[in-house]
Amino acid sequence: MSSSVELYDADIQKARTEVFHEPYPFTLHDNFRASYAELHNRPFPVVSTPLCVSHIALKHDASCTAAATREHLQALCERYSVNGPRDGDTCFYQDFGEFEVRWEQHFEFCSYTFIVHDQAAVPFQTPPIDLLPQDWLSSVPGQLIAAVNVEMRDALYEDVTPQVLRPWFEGQRLIGSRIGAERASLWSAFRLHSDNFNRILVLSKDLNECQAGRVLRALLELETYRNMMLLAFPLAREISRKVTGMERQLAEAVRQMGDIRSAEDERVRLNELSGMAAAISEMIADTRYRFDATHAYYDLVESRLAELEEREISELQTVRAFIDRRLLPAFRTVQAAQRRMDDLARRIDSASDFLRTRVDMSIEAQNHELLISMDRRAKLQLNLQQTVEGLSVMVLSYYLVALVEKLLGGVSIFAEGFNKPLAVAICVPIALGAVWGLSRRWKKRLKKMESKSR
Repeated sequence: MSSSVELYDADIQKARTEVFHEPYPFTLHDNFRASYAELHNRPFPVVSTPLCVSHIALKHDASCTAAATREHLQALCERYSVNGPRDGDTCFYQDFGEFEVRWEQHFEFCSYTFIVHDQAAVPFQTPPIDLLPQDWLSSVPGQLIAAVNVEMRDALYEDVTPQVLRPWFEGQRLIGSRIGAERASLWSAFRLHSDNFNRILVLSKDLNECQAGRVLRALLELETYRNMMLLAFPLAREISRKVTGMERQLAEAVRQMGDIRSAEDERVRLNELSGMAAAISEMIADTRYRFDATHAYYDLVESRLAELEEREISELQTVRAFIDRRLLPAFRTVQAAQRRMDDLARRIDSASDFLRTRVDMSIEAQNHELLISMDRRAKLQLNLQQTVEGLSVMVLSYYLVALVEKLLGGVSIFAEGFNKPLAVAICVPIALGAVWGLSRRWKKRLKKMESKSR
């Protein structure tokens, strides 16, 4: 028996020994290591109750660049003599002694989470953010978009009523539910309190460290993504008002198409539709990213709510029911604004195509009339040309007969009894035939040269 135990211990010790192996000679893709590292990027914290958490998220602005945020965080690290973030880092987790700091850089915002593994006598009395230097907090880059204090405590008794917890939330109405397969209960008013922070209380019955960390991460991300999603709501309402005005303008423009009487009217209407098309295209370009981001944030909020695994407490409103009731109308408003813009753009294009078709048909009718007129003129020119050709034959024949007459005048001097008038009369039809035949021959030659040139 002892030998088997010793063998087992030897196997365990062998398994604990680090095994290194030379890498195989493959050509690595540029993202080979990054794709594996991304799986472990921004891990959830492994925490145990009790603990207090302060979490803030700041939206980037002109002064809030990634470099400026890391530089500001580095200044805090220097105060506490701890290693700061490296250039290019997008997340940073460090123990500062009195508290832990978790910093994460996202595309639109950055977040700071301050954790204290202890509890105050009264919940939310001394949040971890109070331990931070005030001058450092006042110069944090960015605009505050989310702020929440979370306390995770062990449940002292099974049944907790809102009346008992309400004083810790400044008397505000509470929302509660059981979470984590009923291993804990969640309480919050989801309102800003006197310190401009939301408050969330988690009473743990038997959450282990990993479960508590996942619940904490879900709550913090839920708070941040919920507020980031709502950024598009005021924009959606403003866009809806503009779209309503443009829809009226389009309806009036379409109605006036029936009153078009001239090319100038068509030009005015087409310019008006072109201006509307440019305006709606600009609106779509300006709002497309914000509205698409809203869809992504809404999906993230839904996934974080699913992670909580909520169960109802004594018919109280759950967090999902509360947030869905508030967020869903805002999300539907954003969707409606986006659909109305796309629909208006399509209708403007349809109206423009209809007007262009009308203009094209008008131009085709004008071209048809122009071709008929040109054909009529060509026939007149042909008739005139034929008339001129006939006159030309007669004129050339006249001059030819005149030359022959001069020639015959010389002959009559030497030849007695020569009948000059008769000879001239005989030459007239001969001259006409010769000139006419020569003109016909030249015309055929010109036609042949023209056909070859084509």
